[in-house]
Amino acid sequence: MPATRSRAAVVGVIGLTQIFAWGSSYYLPAVLAGPIAADTGWAPAWVLGGLSLGLAVAGLVSPWVGREIERLGGRPVLVASALLLATGLVLLGLAHRLVTYELGWLVLGLGMGSGLYDPAFAALGRTYGEEARGPITAVTLYAGFASTICWPLTALMAARFGWRGACFVYAAVHLLVLLPLYVLALPREERRAAPPARLRAEPGTDPTSLPDRLAFALTALTFTLAVVTMTVVAVHLLAILEASGVGAGAAVALGAIIGPSQVAARLIEILFGRRYHPIWTMLGATLLVAAGIGVLLADLRIAWLGLMLYGAGNGLRSVARGTLPLALFGPHGYAALMGRLALPALFAQAASPSMGQALLAVAGPRGTLVVLGGVTIANLAVAACLLPLAARRGAMRGAPSRG
Repeated sequence: MPATRSRAAVVGVIGLTQIFAWGSSYYLPAVLAGPIAADTGWAPAWVLGGLSLGLAVAGLVSPWVGREIERLGGRPVLVASALLLATGLVLLGLAHRLVTYELGWLVLGLGMGSGLYDPAFAALGRTYGEEARGPITAVTLYAGFASTICWPLTALMAARFGWRGACFVYAAVHLLVLLPLYVLALPREERRAAPPARLRAEPGTDPTSLPDRLAFALTALTFTLAVVTMTVVAVHLLAILEASGVGAGAAVALGAIIGPSQVAARLIEILFGRRYHPIWTMLGATLLVAAGIGVLLADLRIAWLGLMLYGAGNGLRSVARGTLPLALFGPHGYAALMGRLALPALFAQAASPSMGQALLAVAGPRGTLVVLGGVTIANLAVAACLLPLAARRGAMRGAPSRG
């Protein structure tokens, strides 16, 4: 069935749609929160709270989304995500009452839960099986440009058409461009029976056994800890830098280092990563993030180096998020598994902006970095615990890495 569509076309379409799916949802408040609060008079906490609501909803629906991708394939679910994201953006643009605004984010949460990384990875795993590592890595390479492209684009549209107009334009992009691309480029796959309540349908991998339960729990925990650090940095990095004495313009320039660093690390993964088990990608990602935070704590005069290391680690983390479960548990039931793994990570992501704000107020910028460093070191220990479990499932080199 995958042969009915060019792999390059499938990867290109999913990569392109990821840029705008992220840019018109997760990255939207970074640019529009200020104009929305100024225009409506709503408290900034309520405006930013819309994103937390959306992420919580995405977490709630992620297990169901994974099962549906396993049963139907990625095409119908990703098509539905484009419709949901467009509907949510229209509701935001029409919102003159806070309840309508929050309702818009609720619908956007359904769209994020069915259209961001985890569903996209699940769709690729459903289509390409053990050969999905290459396509997954390539999609993260495209998506690494989401903030680079959409932040200035959103700012330009808000200046030209207002924040409501920006929401309407993004809605039109989803309906008129991204939805048809999904329909035309993604393969129509055969339906499958509902997946069994197991991670894999192969002997020796029954999750009722202690090693499999432990592998699932550790994988979920390492993804959750990683996403907490990523979200706090994404939302509060500029505030941390400015509170540490860095000027506003310099803080923005330093923050811009992260995006290219993510893309560079993913390029290296594409060239060399397939030679190694994805557990090494996860360990390397966590180590780079810890080193980056350590540099920020040690000397802000070389903050550029810390953010380069952090960005490279965060870029590799996104790759490992899709490839590590595939290597640990195999392609059978992979889509449903990704939905289950996304649940705790998205809940933690929903709570992280508020937690980061409270931590910054109580502990200050340095204390916040110390806590983030501690979380990352703990995550490194959790990821290391997966090494023997990865070895149990095959050789540490060359495991499901074709493609």
